[in-house]
Amino acid sequence: MIEKHKVEHMQQESVGTFSLDDNDWQGVTITDSAAAQITRLMQQDPQIKGLQLGVKQSGCAGFAYVMDMAKEPASDDLVFEQGSARLYVPLKAMPFIDGTEVDYVREGLNQIFKFNNPKAQHSCGCGESFGV
Repeated sequence: MIEKHKVEHMQQESVGTFSLDDNDWQGVTITDSAAAQITRLMQQDPQIKGLQLGVKQSGCAGFAYVMDMAKEPASDDLVFEQGSARLYVPLKAMPFIDGTEVDYVREGLNQIFKFNNPKAQHSCGCGESFGV
């Protein structure tokens, strides 16, 4: 079951041309499986307070997701929570990933975070990048 996400914003200010107040964000949803994995990662190091999710220009389709462990949210991050799992998303990334569901799935022998992004109009053949 997917819980309704809780959203916090660390500061009410504009970042680039985007403002939290000027947009009707859908947010980022964290599945139970993703929340469990994020919580496991956080428990491995008490200094880690959540995972940072962003995008960067990359690959043949335009953008790639980037995830990293974070000791604290940046001042422009939106904070999405499910249970004790926290996902930090920079405000400037929201136009590209708003509405995304973050899942943690098994594909063959691997377990990976998977991003179900309604804004992604196409992706490259290898699945490493997407375009909006």
